[in-house]
Amino acid sequence: MILLGIETSCDETAAALVERNGDGSGRILSDIVLSQVDDHAAFGGVVPEIAARAHVEALDGVVAAAMHKVGLSYRDIAAVAATAGPGLIGGLLVGLTTAKAIALAAARPLVAVNHLEGHALTARLTDNLQFPYLLLLVSGGHTQFLAVKGVGRYTRIGTTIDDALGEAFDKAAKLLGLPYPGGPAVEAMAKRGNPARFTLPRPLIDRPGADFSFSGLKTALRLQAEAIAPLTETDVADLCASFQAAVVDVIANRAGHAMAIFRNAHFRADTLVVAGGVAANESIRATLRERATANGFRLVTPPARLCTDNAVMIAWAGAERLALGLTDPLDVPARPRWPLDELAAPKLGSGAKGTRA
Repeated sequence: MILLGIETSCDETAAALVERNGDGSGRILSDIVLSQVDDHAAFGGVVPEIAARAHVEALDGVVAAAMHKVGLSYRDIAAVAATAGPGLIGGLLVGLTTAKAIALAAARPLVAVNHLEGHALTARLTDNLQFPYLLLLVSGGHTQFLAVKGVGRYTRIGTTIDDALGEAFDKAAKLLGLPYPGGPAVEAMAKRGNPARFTLPRPLIDRPGADFSFSGLKTALRLQAEAIAPLTETDVADLCASFQAAVVDVIANRAGHAMAIFRNAHFRADTLVVAGGVAANESIRATLRERATANGFRLVTPPARLCTDNAVMIAWAGAERLALGLTDPLDVPARPRWPLDELAAPKLGSGAKGTRA
């Protein structure tokens, strides 16, 4: 079956067509992503109103391009999948409303997809991975370990208690005068710097469990930068290298704890999947590969273009859900907050909009 996927949760307007076969394998038919990075760069981060308006202007054309690339009509698809959350509510409404309109006009089912489930299931498309497996999801809005037991079946093992890692990278870059998005900018400068010059903390590294904290690390970076201001290019490179080294140490330590917890929970599996935009960081990938091998795990990382926001993962998650007969009514709402493990106790931001982490 062929599904159309639509992704508009943040600052990428994306549409894709994915085919899922009866044996659970799949292939990408088209993949269109229109980035808004240039629209937000001057502000040092995503401006929700600008993002929503850009989605309105671009989405029809992006969907048309995805369909035209493979010469299909809406009659040829089995269903329409769209990100319904979590994310920026304005963008979510644009994508989900468009998907509802297509589903209604073409008389096709609608699948409302959790953006995080898209990341969680991508490795099943790219690596034909079987359940269960351990997932490290590292993105601009989320940093957490999850046991992926099946479609719609997730158990949280650890999460951030303050900033997500992608958010910490963005804030570090802004503090040091580097461009947005911050993750690639910090990584590039870190390659030129001395990671041993500045002593930065490794939050929670001596604590049991697999939770994260990056707020204190970010504050320590600011204090070091203020102490030697004005900063030279060498100073910025050394600060970036020291910051990234601290992050890598924390990730490696927390991953070791998470793998032990996963194994002690009697999951008969030994695969660690890393997904989300921050998974593209080469140092993080290399360290996780070493730590996974040391713990008897295999590391699986989808291609970098499928780690950042894209509609392929939304179409694939929709196909996985449709294969189980899971569809949604046309009045399904957009959800700015939507944790994968909804039974887990909130760590952060429990309120009218739901749990943030």
